Amino acid sequence: MPDTASPARLYVRDLLDPKTVPSRVAGAYSIANAQLGKTRTDKLYLRCLIGDKTGELPARMWTIDEAKFNELPTDGFVWLDGATQLYDGGVQLIIQIIRPIEPSAEEIRELLPCSQRPPEEMFAELRTLLGTLKHPSMKALAEAYLADELLMDQFKRCPAAKSMHHAYIGGLLEHTLSLMNLADRICPLYPKISRDLVMMGLFLHDMGKTRELSYDRTFGYTDRGELVGHIVEGAMILRDKATNLMREQGIRFPRGSIVLLEHIILSHHGVPEFGAAKIPASPEAIMVSILDNLDAKMQMSLAAARPDHPLPDGGNFTEKLWALETKLYRPDPFAS
Repeated sequence: MPDTASPARLYVRDLLDPKTVPSRVAGAYSIANAQLGKTRTDKLYLRCLIGDKTGELPARMWTIDEAKFNELPTDGFVWLDGATQLYDGGVQLIIQIIRPIEPSAEEIRELLPCSQRPPEEMFAELRTLLGTLKHPSMKALAEAYLADELLMDQFKRCPAAKSMHHAYIGGLLEHTLSLMNLADRICPLYPKISRDLVMMGLFLHDMGKTRELSYDRTFGYTDRGELVGHIVEGAMILRDKATNLMREQGIRFPRGSIVLLEHIILSHHGVPEFGAAKIPASPEAIMVSILDNLDAKMQMSLAAARPDHPLPDGGNFTEKLWALETKLYRPDPFAS
């Protein structure tokens, strides 16, 4: 471990400011996409992404052999010592010393991005919203999910995506809660909408991500996520829960209600090119899809244009965000 002469630990957001370069770096960080490359002179080097809860930056280690590389996780956690430098208009980290570590659960919250809200606080709010469901069968279905402790523990911790929106521990719960709060306000504007279907559909629409994504080290996809995906997985979980309720408790669901919930899950990405298995074909499915898209894009845009820790002299525009197909204007003209 570092000696007493080592510098104070720096967060990635501090390292990304070109004005701080060069900065000596020593401490625990996440490592992602570790690869062994070769220079033009055929010398081996390490290239990877180093990160913590505040962001990621590219890193290189110019002196490494295969044996040392094989000790490192492709995606995991390391202790390192190095220094930042400017390269190609940005900041990169040059690593001098690196070794794998196994951080505690508390340390992981420093090394991976996490929701700013406590998960239990968000979950209690979500449970209250589910308590407003009207139909007994929907109440029973919600309780069946809430009673599944393993699934709910995963639901509280899972990110909503690997890298797009709400890509942090607790992101799936935060995203789902945001959607349900939106629907709670919007549904009264459309009296003919089935609020129970919308609220349950939003609760369940991304539940399959608990099995699609891995998040115990860095964020990635499980084998099941690669082979099945969260959309189909979510529909399968729903069918299992509903079938068990009918068999074990004699719950009778209104005709078509489970199929409509399955359809909401299968169609919430809107169009096939974005992963939808079906195009939304009910008012409730359309509302779920639109709200999901709204919340995802607002989270992405605000994180890029109005970050919690903006870099100085960042300019009026962000870099182009490929998910939004544009650059974003940063300033709020009414901000004091």
